Amino acid sequence: MTTVPFLDVPSTARWVARRGPEQVIKALTDALERDFARWPELEKRPRIASHSRDGVIELMPTQDATTYGFKLVNGHPLNPVRGYQTVTALGVLADVHNGYPSFLAEMTILTALRTDATSALAARYLAPSGARTVALVGCGSQAEFQALGMRAELGVTTLRVHDVDPAAAAKLARNARALGFEVTVCDDASDAVRGADVVTTCTADKQNATVLHDADVVPGQHLNAIGGDCPGKTELDPRILERASVFVELEEQTRVEGEIQRQPADFPVTELWRVVTGQAPGRRDAQEITVFDSVGFAVEDFTVLRMVRDELVGTAEGAVLLQQLDLVAEPADPKDLFSLVVAAGADRSTVPAAAVAAGRAAEPSLA
Repeated sequence: MTTVPFLDVPSTARWVARRGPEQVIKALTDALERDFARWPELEKRPRIASHSRDGVIELMPTQDATTYGFKLVNGHPLNPVRGYQTVTALGVLADVHNGYPSFLAEMTILTALRTDATSALAARYLAPSGARTVALVGCGSQAEFQALGMRAELGVTTLRVHDVDPAAAAKLARNARALGFEVTVCDDASDAVRGADVVTTCTADKQNATVLHDADVVPGQHLNAIGGDCPGKTELDPRILERASVFVELEEQTRVEGEIQRQPADFPVTELWRVVTGQAPGRRDAQEITVFDSVGFAVEDFTVLRMVRDELVGTAEGAVLLQQLDLVAEPADPKDLFSLVVAAGADRSTVPAAAVAAGRAAEPSLA
């Protein structure tokens, strides 16, 4: 019997807590850099998105020569007021040679980590030298991870934060101070970015918003724009982009979903992998404004899934944290799938007759 390892939410949280979130982010940032450096080897396509009035559900696939991976993820901005998470996700890896699933994991926590590590990788090449202050505009589920990533990569110690929801800002301030940051809660976004070396915008409203105005941004700042991530959803005054150097993950996807969706088709951008491989420059000088127009891409999910799999599968820690799921149908004769049904029918212990009868009795009438 072939079983598939599965990492659930409590086990993911325990793994991150045991290793330390900042250490996980550091390792993941390095792993992302290695995968961005081999970008031409990876299959790349824009995500498949299904939009509704409530939000979006997306499938994000990629593969290399040996492993296929995808993430199923939603984005529902109004979920918190209904008691749900804005984002939830599931990730799967499969072996290319036979198509069998080889690893499953929750990806709500892992998505937060990979988003943060991607911001950290961009900051590695684009942030100003000696950056110590980060502005966080939007204090939701991503915020603590973003703060830790900037500290892991840049040594950031000071945060200036703002959210239209005062409770969210207070939550972040409380958590960040416990993590050792100096935190200033600001009345508006303009105040938050004043004096910041790096600015991260991460808001949830699905609209072409102007979270930051052109006058808010000064020469030398680096912006991680991670909240504009689907059609009709942006955060930056377009004039900011016109005087900045703009970097993206996959241009084809970002032109539909990112900040540049409101720019002309020939608006110049640089894919980040080209900076990582030395084919294009990152930050050129101390006065340059740089923008990482990040919408999230399948390669980043692929990286974190493989990193977790490689760290846990076959280890003593993995034996404790991973469940084993029987997901692969394997009849003795590969062409006789029906034999599994026959065998189950012959095994009277599989489902007691009383349970079957009770289940039928509970079915609603179709009359």
